[in-house]
Amino acid sequence: MHGFFHLMLILSLFLWGSTVHGQTLEAKIDSLLRSKFQNGRPGASFLVSKNGRPVYRKAFGTSNLELKTPMISESVFEIGSMTKQFTAIAILMLVEKGKLNLSDDITKFIPDYPVRDKNITIHHLLTHTSGIKNFTSLKRLRSISHMDLKPLALIDIFKNEPMDFEPGEKFKYNNSGYVILGYIIEKVSGQKYSDFVEEYIFKKTGMGDSYYGNHKRVIANRASGYHLKEDYSNANRISYTIPYASGSLMSTVDDMLKWQNALIHGQLIKKNTLSKAFKNYKLNNGEFINYGYAWHLRTINGLESREHGGSIFGFKSMGIYIPSANIFAIGLSNCDCNSPTEITRQIALFALEEYE
Repeated sequence: MHGFFHLMLILSLFLWGSTVHGQTLEAKIDSLLRSKFQNGRPGASFLVSKNGRPVYRKAFGTSNLELKTPMISESVFEIGSMTKQFTAIAILMLVEKGKLNLSDDITKFIPDYPVRDKNITIHHLLTHTSGIKNFTSLKRLRSISHMDLKPLALIDIFKNEPMDFEPGEKFKYNNSGYVILGYIIEKVSGQKYSDFVEEYIFKKTGMGDSYYGNHKRVIANRASGYHLKEDYSNANRISYTIPYASGSLMSTVDDMLKWQNALIHGQLIKKNTLSKAFKNYKLNNGEFINYGYAWHLRTINGLESREHGGSIFGFKSMGIYIPSANIFAIGLSNCDCNSPTEITRQIALFALEEYE
């Protein structure tokens, strides 16, 4: 009998300890987020996971200012450039199926692309080292932002622009490269980019609240996007055919965790193929770029981290994964005035301290 009570005491102390343990992390994150996202203003949704399971999941602020609807953890956000991860993995899926090679020249898929005697490969596009002009820096972007353009018509906007540098010479963040990658996925698979991602990624991983952006479709729990100047205004509207494979996807914090877990567990591509996405590549001169395929390779508290953010009219996003601790943190916000980048890093750090 004595042994039983002893066991119960240990168990209750353990449970009490784990509650306190959990509370400290929750309290820390809560105070950080409450100070940043107030009621009646645009907000954000955050999630932290340890070993693939959520240890923190909360939403703050307002998802629609006109209707005064509170943000919820199920809110759907535009994730901007985090879309690039899906594009890169789609490319690696096609590599795994033997449909293309990372060393393939882009003229294999777009024969009339003016490469000017340069060798521009899929690898260059994935690593932002192609030297192709970034179309989102062009003045005429404003005049086309509302147009629905086919991928080749969008490529026509920038293909004749002078190149910024020789392929592989520099790292310069570039949306044009990911637009071309989207078109290559279409050309090789025979499917629209949106259908490919839906069928081979969203459906396969159970990401039921993730979409290729659509203004007409009624999307449950869609958060409205805002911009702040003197006051809040509804964000500028853009045709999703413009950000396309470089920034047009929508998702939730829960679905982004499913995405993260699917990658780690080899649900979409084999682990040795996936490792290509997280390799720190070099320029022609041997200098590291601290970037893989659609992930920045950084460190947090001395540990390696894989990170990427997103920014699109009315929305900002940030995701961080620390492989050695198996900690993932994601923040999605519905005002382009509220970048979750530093906060998500801070939250990942809190989780790291908690589970060290």
